[in-house]
This record gives sequence, structure tokens and C-alpha cells, in this order.
Amino acid sequence: MSDSTKGVSRRGFLKGAGSAAAATALLDSAVLTVREATAQITGPPVYGPGRTELALHVNGSERTVLVEPRTTLAAALRDELDLTGTKVVCDRGACSGCTVWIDGLPVASCMTLAIDAAGRKITTIEGLATGDKLHPVQEAFIEKDAMQCGFCTPGMVMTAAALLERNPDPTLDDVKEAVSGNLCRCAVYPQVFEATLAAAKKRKASQIAGS
Repeated sequence: MSDSTKGVSRRGFLKGAGSAAAATALLDSAVLTVREATAQITGPPVYGPGRTELALHVNGSERTVLVEPRTTLAAALRDELDLTGTKVVCDRGACSGCTVWIDGLPVASCMTLAIDAAGRKITTIEGLATGDKLHPVQEAFIEKDAMQCGFCTPGMVMTAAALLERNPDPTLDDVKEAVSGNLCRCAVYPQVFEATLAAAKKRKASQIAGS
């Protein structure tokens, strides 16, 4: 037995092995801590609790707002961008008076957080027309007198216009089903139905004439 191994006892060997294991555990712990820190850095952004800057794509333009994360899209549109055509009536998603389009789909903006709409295409009643030319549904609502107090009107128009985008030739039952979530205390539903069908007919005639 050489001089280098003669003095190594069983106790000494175990002690040395334990120290090595402890060092390895510390190293693994340090690596894990680095990984956790990296994950936190590269994870999703954290917003709040104060106001944060959001870029909203509204009616074809990029608009910047400074809002708290809890701010609804309806509040951001009305209070920050002065787009007051969107009405907040029930403020609980029950009447559809605040309907806007997000990526072409009608949604209740009072139940949608502004932060969730960032980076998506938002269309409000102000953006439905093309310049000074009203949307066919807007024109038909005027012609058929499909409004009274006006609180439900923007939501009704947005819902009816969305219907014509996905179904350009709707039946009366199609229109009734589409606007079934839009509440009107003035009860102008017959005129709303008539206006929507008239707008569909006018759009169809215009497309035929154009072709």
C-alpha cells in the first residue's frame, strides 16, 4: 500500500464523499436559480397595478392609451379616445349596447379588457362608415326609423352589420336570431328587422350592378 492511501480511513472516505455530494447539490441549486431567473425575465410581461401604455388598433389607426389593466375596452374607447358612439348601458354584458367588432366579430366591449384587445383589429360604430358614406345598415336604420332613444342603436347597427358580413342574404329568422341579444326598451324591433333586410337587399343590388 502506498503512502498516499495508507492514511485514508473509512470515516475519512465517507466524509470526503459527503462533501463532494454537498458541493454538487449546491451547484445544482445555483443552476436551478439561474434557470428560474431566466424564466422570469423571458416570461410574459406583467402589467399594473398602475396605468400602462397600450397600443390599440381602432378603425384602421393605431391609437395609444394609458390605462389600468382592469380598464374595459368600452371605457378606454369612450374615456381615452373620445369614441362615445359605443354606449355603456347595462355594463354587465346583458344588453349588447356596447357592441364593437374585434377582428370582425361582434363582442360586448364592457366585458372585454382593453389589454386583451391590444394588437387586434377593433371597429366601432364610428369606423363602420367609409369616409362620409354611411354603411348600408346605417342608411337603412335612418330610412326605416329603426331608433328612438338611441342607446341601443350603435350596438344594434354593429350586430346587424356583422350579420351581413357573414350572411349577405339573411332571412327574417336570421335577423331575429342575430339581434336576439340586443335589448331595446323602446321596442323598435320590427323596424330593426326591416332595416337589416333592406340593407341586405340594397347591398346585393349594388353588388349585382357593380358586376
